[in-house]
Amino acid sequence: MFELLITMLERLGIIVMIAFILTRFGFFRHLITSTQLTVRQQMIAACFFGLFGIIGTYSGFTFNTSTSEFAIWATDIQTDDAIANFRVIGVVLAGLLGGYKVGIGAGIIAGVHRFFLGGYTAFPCGIASILAGYLAGLFRKNNQRPTLSKALFIGAGAEAIQMLLIFLLARPLDRALALIEMIALPMIIANGLGCALFLLIMKTVIQQEDKIGASQTQLSLRIADQTLVHLRKGLTANSAHAVCEILHNETQTIAVSMTNQTNILAHVGMASDHHQEKSPIQTQITRDAIRSGQLVIAKDQMIHCAHDECPLGAAVIAPLKQRGETIGTLKFYYHSAKEISPLSIELISGLSSLLSSQLEISSADHAYKLAQEAEINALQAQISPHFLFNSLNTITSLIRVDPGKARKMLVSLSHFLRQNLSATTESSITFEQELRHMKAYIMIEETRFQNKFTVSYDIDESCLHEMLPPLTLQPIVENAIKHGIYPLDRHCTLTIEIKRKQDSILVMVTDSGQGIAADKIDLLKHRHVPSETGSGLALHNINRRLTLMFGSRAALQFESEPNKGTCVHFVIPLMEETEHVRNHPHTHH
Repeated sequence: MFELLITMLERLGIIVMIAFILTRFGFFRHLITSTQLTVRQQMIAACFFGLFGIIGTYSGFTFNTSTSEFAIWATDIQTDDAIANFRVIGVVLAGLLGGYKVGIGAGIIAGVHRFFLGGYTAFPCGIASILAGYLAGLFRKNNQRPTLSKALFIGAGAEAIQMLLIFLLARPLDRALALIEMIALPMIIANGLGCALFLLIMKTVIQQEDKIGASQTQLSLRIADQTLVHLRKGLTANSAHAVCEILHNETQTIAVSMTNQTNILAHVGMASDHHQEKSPIQTQITRDAIRSGQLVIAKDQMIHCAHDECPLGAAVIAPLKQRGETIGTLKFYYHSAKEISPLSIELISGLSSLLSSQLEISSADHAYKLAQEAEINALQAQISPHFLFNSLNTITSLIRVDPGKARKMLVSLSHFLRQNLSATTESSITFEQELRHMKAYIMIEETRFQNKFTVSYDIDESCLHEMLPPLTLQPIVENAIKHGIYPLDRHCTLTIEIKRKQDSILVMVTDSGQGIAADKIDLLKHRHVPSETGSGLALHNINRRLTLMFGSRAALQFESEPNKGTCVHFVIPLMEETEHVRNHPHTHH
């Protein structure tokens, strides 16, 4: 028995190897951190852990009770043979990580396989596998990750139950008792430790990746804090040099450079003797990056520097964009391409997006100074730095775990910022443009606060080319989310409706949030109402601009009940009536 225990503990190295390999798959990282799985994810998890249970069976030992001998691998099962194995580990982890449905699914796969292998313990072992998955799933709590101690005791307990079933169902009884006497304790100990060890490895790797992600986030925010003051002046030689100094000090690169569309604005680090500031761009690949607007990795043979002894062996070139147009590049240089890691590429991509956003902010500041309408100025001031940096923080966190979602959020944030900027120069835009701006904001908030709310749209497409003041829908939606939905712990709904009603267009934004007190609704109709989380200017200015452009009929209307939600709606008269309002404003009171 002692020899079997030592051998099984040595065989746990296979479990360690499999656990480490599985941590390379994003699905398993999601599985161990997620509280809810879709049906498809449950089926995939059941199949994977069922397969892991089968591997656990084959990585065990066949044991013959007549001769008290065991084979190194469980491959050729005779009638008198049983298996000392690690099948329980995969099944128990399936239940702990995925719930009882996943546990039962994995148990069926591993159990049926064990049954068809044969041997006098085939039936009780197959039943025990299914039961182990079900019982482990009962110990899973949706809002809590499984602990190592729980995995240890449930794994050991599941194996103990298997021994009990062998005693009750396996025959002849004397052979079953001899088997239990020899393998029970080694299997209970080995499988309990195996469950805990598997979970420990997965958690350790994921926590390490989380630490790296947090470090990257802190680095990005630290850089953002240092560079914002410089890029608020726009992309100039002075601001570019200051930013390159910061990036060179904060990152492990031999040189950092920034260009506009034609010239090198700044170059800090090695090769500054010939990559001189204010000189024309030296390399063709930089021109290609500007033309394509895509991040480019340049190796030695691709840089084509005109200087024969240039020490710059590789570079990552990221575009800097403003209002969708590439206005320059951000370049990080290395001795060789071997120094460029995927983590470095993700960081540089995030930094280029961050600096592009700061340039957008710079453009926003300039546009703000030139804006002529007080209402638009007030709305422009509603762009919260906290919202921007929280969005960037979320993007940076997603870069490691879900790059696709990070890219989508960057696109939405870029569109959101561009639309806020364009609002300072336009008096009216189409519903289609306004909806794109609003949806960009909603996508950002849905990504930041997953499963907090569900959005539905009821849009009459014939209304999409009609006009309304810019920054009308998005602030109303933001108000609904920020003040109606976020304060609640429950899931909420948000509905946006745009419908044609004879001579007008009806716009409704409805949420199932906490509602607005009746006395506050009356105040909202006449003046701005400050709150703990906002100035109250947004709705007030929307109301003023709607009534100035379309008359009193277009004023915001509020319907709300505490803890049931709020509906904000207004009417846009169609073109003929709108022109009449503009030409005869005294007819509307």
